[in-house]
Amino acid sequence: MRWVFRLLTLIVFMVAAAAGGIYFVARSSLPDLNGDVTVARALSAPVEIVRDRHAVPHIRAASRNDVAFGLGYAHAQDRLWQMEINRRIAAGRLAEIFGSAALNTDKFLRTLGIRRKAAAAFSALKPETQAYLQAYADGVNAFLTTRKGFLPPEFLVFDITPEPWTPADSLGWLKMMAWDLSGNWSTELARLGLSRRLTQQQIEEFFPPYPGDGPVALADHSSLYRQFAAGMDFDRLMRALPAPPPEGLGSNNWVVSGKRTVTGAPLLANDPHLGLSSPSLWYFTHLSTPQGNVIGATLPGIPGVILGHNDRVAWGFTNTGPDTQDLYIERVAASDPKQYVTPTGAAPFVTRQEVIKVKGEPDVTLTVRETRHGPVISDVSDRARLSVSDGYVLSFAWTALRDDDTTADALVGLDAIRDWPDFLNNFRRYVTPEQNIVYADQDGNVGFLAPGLVPIRRPDNDLKGLAPAPGWDARYDWTGFIPYDDLPRSFNPAQGMIVTANNKIVPDSYPYFLTTEWADPYRARRIEQLLKERDVHSVESFKQIQGDVMSLMAADLLPLMLAAPVKAAPRNPEVTTGRDMLSGWDGSTTTNRPEPLIFASWYRELTRLVLADELGDSFVPLWQFRPRLMKNILSNKDGQSRWCNNVATGRAATCNELIAEALDRAFDDLKARYGTDVARWRWGDAHYARAEHRPFSKVPVLKSLFEVSVPTPGDTFTIDVGRNDLADDRAPYANRHAPSLRAIYDLADLNRSQFIDSTGQSGHPLSPHYRDFAMPWATVQYISISAKPAEYEAGAIGRLRLVGP
Repeated sequence: MRWVFRLLTLIVFMVAAAAGGIYFVARSSLPDLNGDVTVARALSAPVEIVRDRHAVPHIRAASRNDVAFGLGYAHAQDRLWQMEINRRIAAGRLAEIFGSAALNTDKFLRTLGIRRKAAAAFSALKPETQAYLQAYADGVNAFLTTRKGFLPPEFLVFDITPEPWTPADSLGWLKMMAWDLSGNWSTELARLGLSRRLTQQQIEEFFPPYPGDGPVALADHSSLYRQFAAGMDFDRLMRALPAPPPEGLGSNNWVVSGKRTVTGAPLLANDPHLGLSSPSLWYFTHLSTPQGNVIGATLPGIPGVILGHNDRVAWGFTNTGPDTQDLYIERVAASDPKQYVTPTGAAPFVTRQEVIKVKGEPDVTLTVRETRHGPVISDVSDRARLSVSDGYVLSFAWTALRDDDTTADALVGLDAIRDWPDFLNNFRRYVTPEQNIVYADQDGNVGFLAPGLVPIRRPDNDLKGLAPAPGWDARYDWTGFIPYDDLPRSFNPAQGMIVTANNKIVPDSYPYFLTTEWADPYRARRIEQLLKERDVHSVESFKQIQGDVMSLMAADLLPLMLAAPVKAAPRNPEVTTGRDMLSGWDGSTTTNRPEPLIFASWYRELTRLVLADELGDSFVPLWQFRPRLMKNILSNKDGQSRWCNNVATGRAATCNELIAEALDRAFDDLKARYGTDVARWRWGDAHYARAEHRPFSKVPVLKSLFEVSVPTPGDTFTIDVGRNDLADDRAPYANRHAPSLRAIYDLADLNRSQFIDSTGQSGHPLSPHYRDFAMPWATVQYISISAKPAEYEAGAIGRLRLVGP
């Protein structure tokens, strides 16, 4: 048996040696943060990168282009894999490394032509912006050519070497950010799909108007929709297209004037809500040139501070959510399938070939067709391509697909803004996505602007951009864009505060159509309520507001649910206890209580019981939080309690019956997931923030190393947002979309401004700064980022100099 022992010893030794070797290779891919590096680019003077104790780089350079070069170098040091994945997404080149599983994504993005449009947009930019983008790309490439050691571990696993960075890579990711914040196409597609099962009235009820607004009467094209959906294999098309953004995706920002602060200077807060990822979407930095300082959040792959402040001005973004996308059902010409019908006769499809490389498989050639409205997205599905004479295809119009997209000019220009006129002039170049931007300056001014291109639709357009339109009918064409000077804005309002949270931002008298799909106003109402509770505010009170987890949605719907009688013979004896607990609950969604979990599960099961029979196969793709719809049903607004009837069985049921059954089902599910002791259930255990790593979250043995996960409070409608996916049966309460960063800007002393994001500065899992922000972020703590060398150099972890030839 001695040989067995020796063999086992040898195996253990070999495994340990292999693990040690892997660890050594991984450690050697961490970037060098100290010393001098000679780079090929001529610099006005050496560029210095000092990383403070939180690993935030403070980049000092003699010119704007040199500081952009330094930012490119720092981004590549800390976030190279993230940048690689992001540019591959925009270019439709994921299948090259992930294989056929990524083919549909590549097909869709090649069809949109994101990378092509990014390259075209570069020529429309100001020369100084072009130079800035090129300097940034040179900085990325300088790291690629001067680095020592191995590439980050993801590159080794997939055996790829990054290609040189280009300005089009940066602009491509900027367009993908616009895609993430533009979701009207998904609502239009949902209306088309629902027409197969629901009446026009039911569809309008399913998408109720914003609170206080009247219903929007749309033309009934259900016959055309049913014909299209049947002929185009609609279900397969839906599976081929990207998942729609989650309900209510957005952000919070607000600003108060000095008359409402303890210092007498404005305060501004911002927390953009986006999908959680490891590493975080954002990367903090301080850029310093003789012209001044700019501090805040950057997007790795894109030069410049997107959210932050310079020496005089602070700003923060939320998504306006305008309707800047339209779907068109195009009729293929009966006489020639290479043509489609327009208001003036047949016109040829514009076509191009896209060759997609697929790892381990032959290349795939995609023929992309375009109409006068935009690319034909139904061609992403092979079955949808089988058009017969007089068939249909689906085209897509979107403001971000313009060749003259000059958004980068506005973002790169933020560092030079000094006052409100500068601010307004700068954003004339901004195209997409329209954003609610709050503003504050050191002269005490506060303001708000919603810049971006928003289409103007004709008065006789009876679809209002809310449903797919017949592409051959000219009344559905865009006739221009809202003039920049007519876009929503405000400057020094009398109430001394401005709040936006993706809610309706214009009065009924506003002469242009922006959208009817504003987010539910729960967050905006709660922010305004908390701002009005104090006469004056401070950085500390703003922190408390950003951390608020009171759910006005729960407070809105829970009384209607509790009003239903208890089920006659519940399967779970805990039902009565649960109802009693919820009766005394104030709606605070803290991590350490069971009530938020019970309510969330009850609501989830109730929506399933009420809606699944009407929606059929469409239910799971559309299973989102719809509190307006559910409130209308439970309160029987205009007879909408008929949704509680079971159309599949023909059984007439009352909403009270479904409410009682849903609570019983909720306890069935919760006990199976979390045990039978209700008192030990905790919202934070179920509602953990899951920041997924692409792609290693899908690899069990690597998931714990690369994915960041922490318990979090909040729900989809609290200020401290934590959106869960009702349709994800494996983890229906996990927090997937949340404040991707929080920032508070103190115009009395901008060096006291506060920041945090959801993971950390580094994209390397072996770095101590890969996840060091996660717990402070979850518990609403912050760091400061100062422009004063004496403050940021104290405890600095690295000092790197980039020296020209």
